Amino acid sequence: MSNIIAWLKQPKNLWKLFGFAILSVVLFFTLVRIGVFGKLPSFEVIENPNANLASEVYSEDSVLIGKYFVDNRSNISYSELSPYLVKALVANEDERFYEHSGIDFWGTFRAVITLGKNGGGSTITQQLAKNMFHNRAHNFVQRIMQKAKEYVIAVMLERRYTKDEIIAMYFNTFDFVNNAVGIESAARIYFNKKPKDLSIEECAMFVGMLQNPSYYNPRRFAKRTLERRATVLRKLMDKGDITVVQFNALKDKPIELDFHPETANDGLAPYFRMVVAQQLKQWTKDNKKADGSEYNIYTDGLKIYTTINTRMQKYAEEAAVQHLERYQKYLDNQFNSGWHPWETENGKKILETACKYTFRWEALEAQGLSKSEILKNFKTDKYRMKVFTYKGMKDTTLTPYDSIKYYKSMLQIGMMVVEPYTGYVRAWVGGPNFEFFKYDHCNINTKRQVGSTFKPIVYALAVDNGWSPCMVISPGKVQIGNWAPRGGSTGPQTLMHALKTSNNQMAAYITKQFGVNPIIDLSRRLFITSDLPPYAPICLGAADISLEEMMAVYSTFPSAGICTKPQYILRIEDKDGNVVQNFSTKMKEVFSDNIAYKMCQLMKGPVSRGGTAAGLHGYFSYPVDVAGKTGTTNKNTDAWFIGYTPELVCGVWVGCDDPLIRFLYTGIGQGGRAAMPAFGMFMQKAYSDPKLGLNKNAKFFTPSDANLVTDLCNDQDEITIDANSNSWGQVDEENQDSEY
Repeated sequence: MSNIIAWLKQPKNLWKLFGFAILSVVLFFTLVRIGVFGKLPSFEVIENPNANLASEVYSEDSVLIGKYFVDNRSNISYSELSPYLVKALVANEDERFYEHSGIDFWGTFRAVITLGKNGGGSTITQQLAKNMFHNRAHNFVQRIMQKAKEYVIAVMLERRYTKDEIIAMYFNTFDFVNNAVGIESAARIYFNKKPKDLSIEECAMFVGMLQNPSYYNPRRFAKRTLERRATVLRKLMDKGDITVVQFNALKDKPIELDFHPETANDGLAPYFRMVVAQQLKQWTKDNKKADGSEYNIYTDGLKIYTTINTRMQKYAEEAAVQHLERYQKYLDNQFNSGWHPWETENGKKILETACKYTFRWEALEAQGLSKSEILKNFKTDKYRMKVFTYKGMKDTTLTPYDSIKYYKSMLQIGMMVVEPYTGYVRAWVGGPNFEFFKYDHCNINTKRQVGSTFKPIVYALAVDNGWSPCMVISPGKVQIGNWAPRGGSTGPQTLMHALKTSNNQMAAYITKQFGVNPIIDLSRRLFITSDLPPYAPICLGAADISLEEMMAVYSTFPSAGICTKPQYILRIEDKDGNVVQNFSTKMKEVFSDNIAYKMCQLMKGPVSRGGTAAGLHGYFSYPVDVAGKTGTTNKNTDAWFIGYTPELVCGVWVGCDDPLIRFLYTGIGQGGRAAMPAFGMFMQKAYSDPKLGLNKNAKFFTPSDANLVTDLCNDQDEITIDANSNSWGQVDEENQDSEY
């Protein structure tokens, strides 16, 4: 020991030791830099940090309507930050930020000497390096190596980015909890603001959270968060960024959150966002990045611009819920009047199957309980729970079995609004509430029997082959093979009157004249891809078809014979704003404009006096041209109304997911009553909104044969709506016949 002390007393040896230490440090960091202790990011990665970025979904009117994410994070630039965010960050985390080059040696020295009691030595740049590239170390040795890597990465960051860019990156990568990654999400979720609009005290709160966002979570620990915010405000005062008067006014001011949590259930058009995600997943398989890798909609920060109009979407959602809130009562009255479909053998099977798809069933099964024991548990054990109602959540006590029965006894809706000339989907309502009913009734894979909404295809075939809407026909009692339709007048009538009253005999008569195959061929030209049974009852809509497909059919008439396939996406941009792909509408000419015009006039019948949807005038009062068709299927399991003006096509389906639950009486369950009101309420809202700019007096297009405008029919009552009439005498939809 004495020899070592003697050796150290010689100055040249001290210099050797000092030099060795310096060389060791240099060697150590060189080895760190070249990756001996673990791979470091390349300069390319530093330029394009591999942090998860949420992909954003925008409406056609440039409103953010949702995100797809692993981390709910969106990047913003330095110019989009409040100046007080920057000042508070520097004052609280790194006073010498603008003086060092990534490593604050004085701060590090102080932290070592005081063992971190007066603050750590990490700079903002080092903290950014930790946020971007490292998970938490599990032991002391790992932390030492991680710290060394942070030093190296911090220097690399400082050499590649400006100070302003580093601050923006820091705020973009920090997790503020509550599903708020990055300051853009945090400002919106906690205060419903943009980062640049945050107040001084709100900026101080976020900077205070940087020390430990879970510990200083304002939703859970308001008092300690308030105290932490005061500490940050004091540092701002000490640096002269705020005055003493401002500090005293703000330090005890309560934290006033405007909390807006973000999940897949939140925001406009949740069903639409789900179907867009499905389409994007297919798109990522068919389209690659420049380097050959696949896009990831949850991490690549894509911007997806869609066709949805937020105002129309809001009106459609409102109309759907308002109608179902009123109409659910009719279904409930049937249950209260002694109707017990769930006690039938079929009903019990449906409920039992639904039970098996719950987490509760899986948990009880994992405990070794038998099927009968699990069912007994479901039927006997009662729990306090909240259930969805159209007037808000309701506290109640139910067994799990009764809870499933309750939700399965609720009416469902599918509602879509499309711009006929472009095919752009302006509104998409897949159900009454996405949080409780995930099944999307607008999706092209959701198919229900369409009933008489199919009849315009049959009539269009006849009109396209020279039949006039005004020609008088006596269909008689039609028989095609072994099948004969039920209901409908057999006497002389015009095509217009027959469609107005949804006469089954006339639809069957046309089918008998032309055959089933031409009807199917025309359906294919109108973008229907669903299976169509090659049997005569198809003329009455005895086929399962999606609402989306039917929207393409109905778009053909107001767009002068051009059939347009519904389109959801306009373009996709990458995280840097480069357009990855533009999308265009798929369309084709199916009819001449003259034929389409005749169909528009013919389809005014159902919404005119004596038509199956004559009640429309009680919901939609503007003099704009409107046409459409109701649909009601056997036993009233499906109610439809699809209608259009010159500017919008709107389709509505109403029913229950299980056909067992239905309206017992056609007077209640037919399309003109169970579905049409939602159409009318939406149209009234849309046409009343001056910001949408819809023409309240719009007429259907002028055909190339000008004689059609005046000479189509002599009886104008057959083709016009009397807006002044208060007694239109709506007729019931004819019973459908789905026997193949």
